[in-house]
Amino acid sequence: MSDRVYLTKEGYNRLKDELSKLKSETRAEVLEKIAEARAHGDLSENAEYEAAREEQRQLESRIGELENKLTRATILDPKQIRTDKVYILTSVKLKNLIVEDEIIEYTLVSSEEADTDQGKISVRSPVGRGLLGKSVGEKVQINVPKGQLHYEILEIFVK
Repeated sequence: MSDRVYLTKEGYNRLKDELSKLKSETRAEVLEKIAEARAHGDLSENAEYEAAREEQRQLESRIGELENKLTRATILDPKQIRTDKVYILTSVKLKNLIVEDEIIEYTLVSSEEADTDQGKISVRSPVGRGLLGKSVGEKVQINVPKGQLHYEILEIFVK
């Protein structure tokens, strides 16, 4: 898997901090749980031991996933993002062509930084894919699981 992971500096630092915490604090806690469970005797019928080992497998999987993402990361500088079309890290103001007077604003980010509560949508989401490469004034029709969305792009900018 050699796909680049595009991140803001803040997103990169957040992943790096999570990785650091998992490798130092969380890993030590899980190893302690395994040692405690192992001390209870017969491992073949020890549910506590099995649960701790499963937690360790999930932890190591997440650590590997974060290391992989960070090695493939490209940090994007918002100052270098063009606004002639919708790209990753651009924000778009959209007019809903179905619901009168509804204006929506999204910022397109990588799936690692998506947060719908903050209006950040992944470029891999149906809406993100439907908006990428479009220009101000274009009308877009986007297929989503619930049907179709119809928008007009009013503005493209960088926050």
